[in-house]
Amino acid sequence: MSDLLVRLFGWRATLFHGDPLVYDRWRWINRRLRKTHNDERLLDVGCGSGAFTIGTAKRGYNSLGLSWDERNQGIGEKRAGISGAVKAKFEICDVRKLASHEHLAGQFHVVLCTENIEHIIDDFALMDAMSNCLKPGGRLLLTSPYIRRVPQSPMDFGPFPDFEDGRHVRCGYNRSMLIEMCDHAGLKVEEISFISGPISQLGAWLLWKFGYIHPLVGWLVILPLRPLAPLFDPLLTKLFGFTPFCIGLEAYKARVPVSAAVAQRAAA
Repeated sequence: MSDLLVRLFGWRATLFHGDPLVYDRWRWINRRLRKTHNDERLLDVGCGSGAFTIGTAKRGYNSLGLSWDERNQGIGEKRAGISGAVKAKFEICDVRKLASHEHLAGQFHVVLCTENIEHIIDDFALMDAMSNCLKPGGRLLLTSPYIRRVPQSPMDFGPFPDFEDGRHVRCGYNRSMLIEMCDHAGLKVEEISFISGPISQLGAWLLWKFGYIHPLVGWLVILPLRPLAPLFDPLLTKLFGFTPFCIGLEAYKARVPVSAAVAQRAAA
C-alpha cells in the first residue's frame, strides 16, 4: 500500500504514512535547506525508511542515508527509484560506529539527524562524529524530542533504559544540552527552534490510541487534523504558550579552525 501511494502521489506520500509530527519536521528542514544545483552532499544519519533522504535529493542534494536496518534501506532504495530520486543513495551503517567510517569524514556540506540521537547512549560521540563528517563551513540540522514536551505515549514517561534496544534512552533535550554538545563537537549554534504544536500532537496521540485497533483506523481518524496543523499550530502555540514536541538545532562548522583564527587575529 505504501509503495502504491508513492507511485500515485510521489515521494511526499511518505510524509503522511505516520503521525503528523513527521510532516512538521520536513517543513522545518525545508525552510532551512535551500534548493541547490551545486552538487552539494548531504548525510542523513539514522534515515529510517528514507523519506528525508529522498526529499533532500529531490531538492538537488547528493543525499546519502545511513541506517543499520537492511529492510528499511531496501524500502528507501525502492521508493527512491519510484520517485526518480537518482541522487538518493543508501548505506548500511550503525550510527553508533559512525566515527569508524573514515570514508565519510569531511565529505558533506549538510548533516541531517532527525529523531535519532535520543536513542543513542553516547550522544556526545555521535555529535562529534557528525561534526567530523562535515566539510568546513558545513551545517548540521538536528531534531529531537523537547525535554518539556507533553508525553504522547508510555515511552515518553520512562523509565529510560541504560542500554540501546530501539527505545529512547533519555527524555529529550533542551537548549543548554544542545549547546553543550555543539561546544564539545566544535560546532557553532546558529539557531535553536521548536517544532510541532497542539494539533499535530493531538493527531500523534490519536494515531497511537486508535492504531491499536488497526493502523488504517488511526490514519483515518487523524486525517481531518492534518491540514489544520500547519495553519493553526503556530498561532495556538503563541497564544496559549503550548509546549512544542520537538526541539530543532541548526549548527555550523567553522571554515577556519578556532586556534588558527585566534592566531591570525593575534598576528594582525
